[in-house]
Amino acid sequence: MKRNKVPLFTLFFLALLSASNIDANMLTRTKVIMGTFVSISLEAEDKKHFKPAFALLKSVDNSLSSFKEDSPIYKLNKNKNASLDYYSYEALTLSKHYYQTTDAYFNIAIGSITKDLYKFGQKEQLPTKKLLHTSNTSLEALHFNKKKATLSQAIKIDLGGMGKGYGVDTVAAYFKTQHIQKAIIAASGDIWCLHQCKIEINNPFSKKYLASFHTKSRNMGISTSGNYEHYVQSTLHNHLINPKTKSSQKNFISITLISELKSATLDAYATAVSVMPKAEAFAFLKKQALAFIILDTNKKLTVSQNINRYVDKLLINDCFNK
Repeated sequence: MKRNKVPLFTLFFLALLSASNIDANMLTRTKVIMGTFVSISLEAEDKKHFKPAFALLKSVDNSLSSFKEDSPIYKLNKNKNASLDYYSYEALTLSKHYYQTTDAYFNIAIGSITKDLYKFGQKEQLPTKKLLHTSNTSLEALHFNKKKATLSQAIKIDLGGMGKGYGVDTVAAYFKTQHIQKAIIAASGDIWCLHQCKIEINNPFSKKYLASFHTKSRNMGISTSGNYEHYVQSTLHNHLINPKTKSSQKNFISITLISELKSATLDAYATAVSVMPKAEAFAFLKKQALAFIILDTNKKLTVSQNINRYVDKLLINDCFNK
């Protein structure tokens, strides 16, 4: 059985997506927060902002973690009621919106499966089909306002599908208030670039990248979701669970979304698209006008027609289509 040593989020930073500075004079600091490597790059004159930026990420983690006993989400899952702080309330509000926008494919009530049955990030196990079939993933069991939240006994909340993106957004918002001109925030598969950066999507089958590019916009988000690092026994039992069928997704290996939308939104959409049937997935991406680079389980690499609107110097390793 494959074990993941770090709780909450697997260390995906090197496995899925990486960012590098176009400006070699920028400084980079890396810490482990939210169970993953988080790297922040700033110009030397802005280095005083490293400390408050990482402090913000820790605050978000303390609010959204389902493993830290003092977090509102942990208390909500355990006691079925909890007082909310600013971050937990906003994350739940956004999650409800993403649930509606994605036709319920993004569903934080999936924690009833990811946490209770598979126990991802803990002592992982393979649940029976009967347990999966009878599990409850109804988001209607969650009720909350700005001050408190309640949950039915059969449900657990898992914010792993948008939490890292939300943390990235929190730091990005802080940088904007400080009038910072150049920055990169990279939290595993979620990256936000202020100015420009170079992105490489790593290949699960070799040391070569699937694709690399430079971002075009001064404010650009990139989010990658993949099933080739976090699973139990085999990728057939990966952490990307379809909340409607209650089974691990089997259509995609890697999905990268590129847009000027917020990182939490891209994170949630990448999670949702990963578990959609293929036709619905591509229809959703077209409706949202998202640029994408997708590797499916047939090892076919698909690039959106609007990709050049968002990136420069796109290089594709198209070996899977040959």
